[in-house]
Amino acid sequence: MREPAFLRQNKDKWLEYEQSLSQRGWSQMDPDHLAYLYVQLTDDLAYARTFYPRSKVVKYLNGLAARTHLAIYKNKKQSQNRLFAFWQYELPLIMRRCHRHLLYAFLFFSLFMVLGIFNALNDQEFLGVILGEGYVNMTINNIESGDPMGVYKGEAPLPMFLRIAYNNIQVAFKAFVFGFLLSAGTVWVLFRNGVMVGAFMTLFHIHNRLGEALPVIYIHGTLELSAIVIAGAAGLRLGHSIIFPSTLSRKKSVQEAAKDGIKIMMGLIPVFIAAAFLEGFVTRLTEWPLIAKLLIIGVSLWFILWYYVFYPIILEKKLANTAPAELENIQKGIRSRPLYKSSIT
Repeated sequence: MREPAFLRQNKDKWLEYEQSLSQRGWSQMDPDHLAYLYVQLTDDLAYARTFYPRSKVVKYLNGLAARTHLAIYKNKKQSQNRLFAFWQYELPLIMRRCHRHLLYAFLFFSLFMVLGIFNALNDQEFLGVILGEGYVNMTINNIESGDPMGVYKGEAPLPMFLRIAYNNIQVAFKAFVFGFLLSAGTVWVLFRNGVMVGAFMTLFHIHNRLGEALPVIYIHGTLELSAIVIAGAAGLRLGHSIIFPSTLSRKKSVQEAAKDGIKIMMGLIPVFIAAAFLEGFVTRLTEWPLIAKLLIIGVSLWFILWYYVFYPIILEKKLANTAPAELENIQKGIRSRPLYKSSIT
């Protein structure tokens, strides 16, 4: 049978089944009927994998069968490796669904940072408006005294670590929660922080100390700024769910986006703690050799790109080619939305 004929023959059955699951939920379906549907789906999946191995229908049926498999086994004892499953599977798959929003958040933040640089170069009074006159004067005094990074040495390490961790987590949660304002609030948070970073770097550029300052700033800034952008992605995802609910009801769309966003924010807390630790205890060590600073920056950047960008793509492809029966150990350890979206049109 040719693929178009296979789709025409079964499409209505698949979509009706998927719609009934979305509307009634797993708990209201008869277990025997659910098992029967699972057998039907796996039969269709086996046929599709045999004759159309590169088709999108394989990925669609694999995801739908995996959802059914999860429902059948939902009452089994939860895996003791729940936390491990969250970091290995659940959070990366959520990030994969948010990659488009992550790109938008990165572009917004980069644009606003460039805007901050441009305005600071053309109007130095702009620095006082954005950073505060007291902060600018203190930094200039540090530069003139030969210690441009003295701002990171003006407080004991532990209180500084605690204050910065709290402040950064607060900023990130604002970036997420303000997504309820149709994404405008999230964009505002990205605007404020992007412009501030641009102005801060320009302050050192004006005094010919940018080359010295950047390796110090990005010891902690790589993780800190990346986490703010990721939190912005969660906020944009939330705002997008309100404006464009797709095939879901607006309430259901917002609920799913909020769940994803909360899990992203929980996953970012260790990143912010690590960034605050670096800023409180390591950034102040300005006498460290450049190679040591670049090593910390490189490892931080590698972690962000690998875990939040590349690994989710690799994991999605891996799971798309995994038989539903082999997903049991993964599925029963994850209490999240289905791994895959419908791709049948």
